[in-house]
Amino acid sequence: MTRIIVGPFNRVEGDLEVKLDISGNAVRQAFVVSTLYRGFERILKGKAPADALVYAPRICGICSVSQSVAAAKALAAAGGIATPENGVLAINTIHATENIADHLTHFYLFFMPDFARAVYARDPWYETVAERFTAIKGTAAGDMLSARAQFMHIMGILAGKWPHTLSIQPGGTTRSVAPNEIARMSAILMGFRRFLERSLFGDALERVIALESRDALDAWAEERRPESSDFRLFLHVSRALELDALGRAGDRFMSYGAYARDGQHLFAPGVWHEDRVAPVNLDDVSEDSSHAWYERPGVAEHPFSGTTVADASRTDAYSWCKAPRLRGAVVEVGALARQVVAGHPLIRDLVRSGGGNVHSRVVARVLEIALVTVAMEGWVRQIIPGETFCSHGELPRSCSGAGLTEAARGSLGHWLKVSKGEIENYQIIAPTTWNFSPRDAAGNPGALEQALVGAPIRPGESEPVSVQHIVRSFDPCLVCTVH
Repeated sequence: MTRIIVGPFNRVEGDLEVKLDISGNAVRQAFVVSTLYRGFERILKGKAPADALVYAPRICGICSVSQSVAAAKALAAAGGIATPENGVLAINTIHATENIADHLTHFYLFFMPDFARAVYARDPWYETVAERFTAIKGTAAGDMLSARAQFMHIMGILAGKWPHTLSIQPGGTTRSVAPNEIARMSAILMGFRRFLERSLFGDALERVIALESRDALDAWAEERRPESSDFRLFLHVSRALELDALGRAGDRFMSYGAYARDGQHLFAPGVWHEDRVAPVNLDDVSEDSSHAWYERPGVAEHPFSGTTVADASRTDAYSWCKAPRLRGAVVEVGALARQVVAGHPLIRDLVRSGGGNVHSRVVARVLEIALVTVAMEGWVRQIIPGETFCSHGELPRSCSGAGLTEAARGSLGHWLKVSKGEIENYQIIAPTTWNFSPRDAAGNPGALEQALVGAPIRPGESEPVSVQHIVRSFDPCLVCTVH
């Protein structure tokens, strides 16, 4: 058995390396190393509770709204602050704008350029992919970036700026909008829909959303030539490379629920395992530091009582990422988890037939772009100018609250404890912390570590292309992981 170290990875957010033990022509075990400690949880101790709204979004420059939403929800839960309808619609729209932008960026700039590598030069589809997706030179990046720039004007209207907006508060949003701004957002969404239907899908969003099975997706892909749309081109490449046989993890999926409104969610919360959905019990969430460079408490800790004290001297650790578990079990989070929990028939069928894999993760992420864009069109129309966007309230000097949301990459939770008017403890479990966790005290590998086992290695590869596809299929955000 030989060991190679792959990293640092390009085209991921933050610093990552993966240690691979290889036997024959496949990965036998993997160790995922998040290499940079940042310390936000320590920074927040002793601060005024409202300071979380300033500090937490700066954990990340690409999913800062998700951090804002989680922080605001934690404060709202601690203070019992309700959000008016306009505030709910505005927050959902702001958050959806960021999440869709993240999905687009991942597909066009992070994931698809891997198929323009020289290793695939002999494949019949290579020239088409290379012309479209080669980094910097390909035609796809310019098309997508122009459409995304226009789309992000919604963020400017509702949130003032991106990243690190301060408009999201425990009781709603700080900026009301006028009728002409609602009309402008509707026009922006109309233009964005045109881009999606012309370039990404080559079809109406509603038709893509209505696909109910793997066979229906395959039939839809065959209706036109692969180069007729970027999604069809991905499906063609995925079939040729059998990406549905690559990167399967443990097939236990979790979602906290996305885009809450009136006690419901656009995508429902739950845990999917063995073809059934159960509720998420937050009492079952814990973090294990047995293989992470932190002072080891000896037992897995619930976030409300969690500790984050760095100890880089530990020789039994290999990552700055803790190991979150749900009742001791490894779970996968992300767009695939959201859609299988929510019950989208296409994603359920893909998971039943092949589990969570590279193909199903990307399909779920692209499908979610269509689903959320259609939802945004409705939310914008339902905002009522002149009605309140934000309620206010005072936090008790001693209180606690959890803020749960779904970032593009999956389930994000902030756990806050306030004592004597100051933050006593603040713990964050980010999506990539769930997916890229190290082993726990029982030796159970995290989701990515599981997914890498069995990955094929081509002769002479030092940076195996299969490993690149698997890692990027999770769309990691390492700066959130090592917050």
